[in-house]
Amino acid sequence: MPTNLEVEVRYDETLDNALKRFRRKIRKEGLMEQIRALYHYEKPSTQRHNAERSRKRRRQEGDERPRKTPKSIPRIGDYSDLLWEFEHPH
Repeated sequence: MPTNLEVEVRYDETLDNALKRFRRKIRKEGLMEQIRALYHYEKPSTQRHNAERSRKRRRQEGDERPRKTPKSIPRIGDYSDLLWEFEHPH
């Protein structure tokens, strides 16, 4: 768990804005999820089930996060990208 979550109030900054930055920092660190996980035990099968449900929900809403896919390695003799660049210059 992160131990150094602090936000200094900047000069001429409202307390509301500083609080907003603090909450954003907590959300980015995932601190609230960790605290919620400590309150009750969730079986691994239930965790997988909930993760699958949230993936399906995101997919239906169109908010699917981009997947990290490995870049394809061009085969020897595959010059289609070079031909495209040659035919369509910037």
